Amino acid sequence: MLGGIVCFTLLAIAGRAVAPAHDTFEIMLYRSMIGLTLVLGWAGLTGARVRRGPLPLHLARNLSHFAGQNLWLHAITVLPLAQVFALEFTTPIWVLLLSPLLLGERITRAGALAAALGFVGVLVVAQPGTTLDPGLMAAALCATGFALSVIFTKRLTRTESLLSILFWLNLMQLGFALIGAGWDGVIALPPHWALGWLGLVGVAGLAAHLCLTRALQLAPAASVMPVDFLRLPVIVAVGVWLYAEPVNPWIILGGALILAANWLNLRQSRR
Repeated sequence: MLGGIVCFTLLAIAGRAVAPAHDTFEIMLYRSMIGLTLVLGWAGLTGARVRRGPLPLHLARNLSHFAGQNLWLHAITVLPLAQVFALEFTTPIWVLLLSPLLLGERITRAGALAAALGFVGVLVVAQPGTTLDPGLMAAALCATGFALSVIFTKRLTRTESLLSILFWLNLMQLGFALIGAGWDGVIALPPHWALGWLGLVGVAGLAAHLCLTRALQLAPAASVMPVDFLRLPVIVAVGVWLYAEPVNPWIILGGALILAANWLNLRQSRR
């Protein structure tokens, strides 16, 4: 999961860099093309086979992720990174709450306390008293798509290989992105300066899903996802360093609450 944190951070940097040249559907189109090429190369080198598997479950997983990812890509271009990630961090809270219903996993008392504490921290960082705008709404709504994607991924890991999950992820989202990007009849070709950034989007996006899916294969979703809270201090540092985004006391306080929630849940899981 720590590898996923690094990849998601690089994805945010590359996604913001390439946004002036492409809309979110086009970014997802090129990301899926790169990801599918890498997955097919992996299959060719290892001789592994892709299962057709439960296609309705793959479809549900990839539709929810595609919606969340497009909302997220829009949000990182119009909001400070720390605020986007803070709102996105309701994803592990939704996973904790929905896991008993969709995965049959049990929420412990410590897990419920960790979810509540983490949610308070997210509210402090996000400063919900400010006026809502489309960017804030996109950042908030992307969490529901990501939460459903995580839960469906956990269900898929019970029967499907990592290769199969990543293959259907990139193939289906390539189709979704092609429809979205070509709806107006125009799909912009990448300018030369954007090629490297799009390559990073594709590689980091695929690697992030590889890390996340592998983590969900090894541990319950309610234990894996709170580790993702560590992305907050990382992205705060990136925002300050690369974009001169201000850090206020609310972000520090909220981050401390989120880290405390993360520590509490991991401590309970270790027991």
